[in-house]
Amino acid sequence: MRWRAGVWLAALLAAGSVQAASGVVTYVTDGDTLWVRVDGASPRAKPKKLRLRGIDAPEHCQAWGPQASEALARRVLHRRVQFETVAQDSYHRSVARVAIDGDDVAAWMVAQGHAWSDHYKRRDGGAYGALETQAKAARRGLFAQPGAIEPRVFRRMHGRCEVIAH
Repeated sequence: MRWRAGVWLAALLAAGSVQAASGVVTYVTDGDTLWVRVDGASPRAKPKKLRLRGIDAPEHCQAWGPQASEALARRVLHRRVQFETVAQDSYHRSVARVAIDGDDVAAWMVAQGHAWSDHYKRRDGGAYGALETQAKAARRGLFAQPGAIEPRVFRRMHGRCEVIAH
C-alpha cells in the first residue's frame, strides 16, 4: 500500500511540475541562463530566471564563456520565447526547455559549439549528445579550442565565477 501511495504521489508531482509559458527575454547571464518577463505577469513582477535544460555552457570567466553568453544573447535577447519549466536546480534557477520560433534554444547552443550536452552521470551523451558529436567533428565554437574543459570540471577546479544577479 505504501508503495502505491508513493508511486501515485510521484506521478502527481511529476505531472504538475511542468509549467508552460511564454515571455520576452530581458537579460542573458551566461551561455545557459536567461531571464524572461513572463506574459501576463504584473508589470512590477521580476523576470523569471531560467537555466536551459540539457546543456552546460562555459562559465563566464572560463575560456569561451563570453562567446557563449554573446551567442545566446544574439539568439534570444529582447525576443519572445516559449518555455516549459521542468525542475529547479541547486542555484534556485528554474530549469526549462526554451524555444524561439519553435526551435530548441539549447539544441542550437550545442550545435553551434557554444555548450556541451549535459551528459554528467549519463552514458547516452545526454539529450544533445549527437549534436555535440557533430559540433566536435566540425570543430565549431569551443570545440575548435584545444583542451576545452567542461564547465563542471572547471567549477570543481576553480569554483564558480562571480556573477552579478539581475
